[in-house]
Amino acid sequence: MKIHKRGTAIALTALLTLAAGGLYAQASGLTRVMVGRADVSVPGREAVIARVEVAPGAKAGRHTHPGDEISYVLEGEATLLIDGQPPLQVKAGESFVIPAGVVHDAHNNASVPIKLVGVYVVEKGKPLATPAP
Repeated sequence: MKIHKRGTAIALTALLTLAAGGLYAQASGLTRVMVGRADVSVPGREAVIARVEVAPGAKAGRHTHPGDEISYVLEGEATLLIDGQPPLQVKAGESFVIPAGVVHDAHNNASVPIKLVGVYVVEKGKPLATPAP
């Protein structure tokens, strides 16, 4: 009986964590849907694959990742703002890489969403993204 209660508590905590992340994503105009996760050859790291979308006229919000982001733009275009670099226009058919821990944001000034596939090679057990000031 105690195992069942503990399992339920863990499941509820996980659900609330996912919901909180979803609320952050929705509030900023960014949605991230995880489509895959697997261990990689680097100990303590994993690859997370996600469909990412920034709504028309929205900003992703300044954030970091606990590992590298490797993304491919499927549709649309946006301005990518990476701290320490000039703004970068990215559009369908292009890709970009953001190093671990670097603060970045994406601004979608278009009237259609920008859609991309993001691959994150990150430290296990850490949040995929953390808001930055």
